[in-house]
Amino acid sequence: MRKLRIGIIKEGKVPTDKRVPLTPKKCVEALQNFPEMEIVVEPSEIRCFTDEEYAELGIPLQQDLRDCDVLMGVKEVPVEQLIPNKTYLFFSHTIKKQPHNAKLLRAVLDKNITLIDYETLTTPAGQRVVAFGRYAGIVGAYNGILTYGRKHGLYNLKPAYLCHEMEDMQEEYFKVKLPSIKIAVTGGGRVAGGAMEVLDKMGIRKVSVFDYLYKQFSEPVYAQLHSGDYNARPDVEVWDSPDFYANPHLYKSTFRKFTRVTDLLLACAYWNPEAPKLFTEEETRLPDFKINTIADITCDVDGSIPVTKRATTIQEPAYDYNRATGELEPAYSRPENITVMAVDNLPCELPRNASRDFGRHLIDNVFPHFFNGDQDEMLERGTIVRDGVLTHRYRYLQAYADSVYAKEVKEM
Repeated sequence: MRKLRIGIIKEGKVPTDKRVPLTPKKCVEALQNFPEMEIVVEPSEIRCFTDEEYAELGIPLQQDLRDCDVLMGVKEVPVEQLIPNKTYLFFSHTIKKQPHNAKLLRAVLDKNITLIDYETLTTPAGQRVVAFGRYAGIVGAYNGILTYGRKHGLYNLKPAYLCHEMEDMQEEYFKVKLPSIKIAVTGGGRVAGGAMEVLDKMGIRKVSVFDYLYKQFSEPVYAQLHSGDYNARPDVEVWDSPDFYANPHLYKSTFRKFTRVTDLLLACAYWNPEAPKLFTEEETRLPDFKINTIADITCDVDGSIPVTKRATTIQEPAYDYNRATGELEPAYSRPENITVMAVDNLPCELPRNASRDFGRHLIDNVFPHFFNGDQDEMLERGTIVRDGVLTHRYRYLQAYADSVYAKEVKEM
């Protein structure tokens, strides 16, 4: 019986991404767990794991992947590199009709490709099964602490991207000497979990929301804030999570009480554009608005954090928001500014660790479905395009994909 042949593609998107869906050791583990599978790797000089590391463990390197059944990458595949009639798994960033990826979806349709997006692989209850969220939280929290230290001249941490592995980054934790500040962490998912891992390992104590708001401490502390802690529906007295997620437009932000006591904000919560923003730019100008450093780990430009005006880069991770003028200035320009860290590809700073974590999710949660008849239809739910046709769940993307034709006609 012919084996399912999986090809790990070389990342082609610019700027380059060093992550991989399967590390060399995870390839070996996958082959041991699923003998019906073969894995080949396209050579790459940019990966965080070298070609030699794959070859040493007996994983074949192969330049031409046209004999593969399934092709796996991380970021969007450049249109010209898509091989017709194949099944691809990668983060396509198309389901929200992102304008810059309409051409990609159009090419997937035109080339008769089947596209499974990692973001759309979920349990029957809707929980995502593969993601880099934990490492976004880990690196984002570290960057937030780094940014706070630089802003106030307290200590200098080595940037995460200059660390070979997370263990090297953790060696930096001992340098952190914080005054008795309060740190707010929003969210309850993988991202917030990763952020709290860092704070816990740095020895920063977690306190209840009530104590955070109303008590003084002689040490740095943090609190985890869930949606119900900073949103309210004016016509309903009791918090109802399902209602908030179903009707976010009916809610108002109550985050104002936290802006009076918070020094550093780590924003890790998923944000629906119909939900209220945490605060307004006008509120940042109030005398009692205390937040002076923000790590917008979710990095929604003009999203839940209104002072996130643009994404930043790994090499230049922060900028200042002048609360008096609303203008952006170089990071650490003035003490009264709000310093914002808004890197939009945080897991890339620890690519080896993030890739190991991601491969674990694939082996445990996704690969079994290739061989068990897709028992709970996870692959079915995650398939945006099948053989060049949008699946029923994603037909709403048709006009988005067709807009490429309209644009081309207009430009002619």
